[in-house]
Amino acid sequence: MRTELFDYELPDELIARRPPETRDGGRLLLVDRDRLEDRRITELPALIEPGSLVVVNDSRVMRARLLGNKRGSGGRTEILLLRRLEREAGAERWQALGRASKALKQGSVVEIGALLVKVLERAADGTLMVELRSEGMDVDAALELHGRVPIPPYMARDDDAEDAVRYQTVYAERSGSVAAPTAGLHLTPELLRALAERGVELARLTLHIGLGTFRPVTTEELDEHPIHEESIEVSDALALSIGQARRRGAKVVAVGTTVVRALESAADPERPGHVRPLSDATRLFIRPGFRFSVVDALLTNFHLPRSTLLALVAAFAGRERVLAAYRKAVSSRYRFLSYGDAMWIPARLSAEAAP
Repeated sequence: MRTELFDYELPDELIARRPPETRDGGRLLLVDRDRLEDRRITELPALIEPGSLVVVNDSRVMRARLLGNKRGSGGRTEILLLRRLEREAGAERWQALGRASKALKQGSVVEIGALLVKVLERAADGTLMVELRSEGMDVDAALELHGRVPIPPYMARDDDAEDAVRYQTVYAERSGSVAAPTAGLHLTPELLRALAERGVELARLTLHIGLGTFRPVTTEELDEHPIHEESIEVSDALALSIGQARRRGAKVVAVGTTVVRALESAADPERPGHVRPLSDATRLFIRPGFRFSVVDALLTNFHLPRSTLLALVAAFAGRERVLAAYRKAVSSRYRFLSYGDAMWIPARLSAEAAP
């Protein structure tokens, strides 16, 4: 399938560079089999069927962007932590990206306040293995003190105090992501209480989002794009909750594409619709033609053109239907990307989607 089939025109002024005034203050485009309707995020509890199981990603965004100076030359340097590889007394090893006026070489040391980042090696794909040490405090405490919120580059600004709160879901718990699971940014304690009052159950999983989620597709054929690896954890409790939902005939609702990827990675091949507990890395690439087993409904933000996330949503709801919804969103001046508005797809719609 050609990558150009997932392209659309995204006017720059529709990219949301700041969050809405309130978390649940955004718009919601309902995408059903034969209709596209303008709604509000605050209407979501009324749109989700009573008895449904809503699954969220509780990964917490790390303060993973480090701005410092190269020891010796004083050159300004930026390090973006991607994934923790090892942890030992007084030091941690991470996969990272680095940017400086001159390429960071093996042995280079970057100073960020009390934090020292040493480049151990550079991989063929351009990523770095770095060692983090801190003077006078725990490495995690130093990251919290000196690290910056890694808001996406398209926001074209520095992070601020508002991002520290708003670029994090209200239920974020397990630190490990370099980007927010953005569909969940809309949910407030009040909305979650309203769902509970309607008999909707809430469950959690963890998928730590890596940079690869947002890496643009540069290949002409979508299948040739090297899909990224992300770590996931689907618990015994969640597997049990999904089994109970199936027995009562209830829908499994995914809040965001990361939840879709985690649930479908954990799908039980022996019992369609169920999952197995899983703590592992996944390279699952969901695009049109994928046969869904677990997810029945999806809340998702609007994604970049030619992206793997747009391909995932197209697999769930049908490419032509999704692109029609995007054209509607553009013409109706919806806000796009991480701090933007959302789309509610109450049922799998693509012809390929039925198990």
